[in-house]
Amino acid sequence: MESTSFSNVLPSLTFREAVSVALKKYATFSGRARRSEYWWFVVFYTIVMFVAVILDFVLGLHPDGTPYGVFYYLSALGLVIPSIAVLFRRLHDIGKSGWNWLWALIPLVGSILLLIWCCQDSQSKSNKYGASPKYQ
Repeated sequence: MESTSFSNVLPSLTFREAVSVALKKYATFSGRARRSEYWWFVVFYTIVMFVAVILDFVLGLHPDGTPYGVFYYLSALGLVIPSIAVLFRRLHDIGKSGWNWLWALIPLVGSILLLIWCCQDSQSKSNKYGASPKYQ
């Protein structure tokens, strides 16, 4: 485990702050994203998609036999770019290339690998992707 000599470790982002940052950096694939920014955005994405499915079902906007409809597809389309962008920045935060998200294409193994990486703490020092947003 990497020890740090930084005296100022910034507190985790709140849900509102994390979602705001992620949406402001809608298509920004450069830089770094803290764990709190990434995971709060994942929670936001999950809530939005769940609500979209419910709305589609309640309003009858889904084709027969599928739970997905207009709201689901519009939500997914609107959030796909910031989802990938925040994952890129999260991978940058631990010193990995954002293109490592392609591991997700390998069933099970890729998802487990990305989960482990996304749970890791930020690199305390600057790396080739920028200064640490957590340690100052």
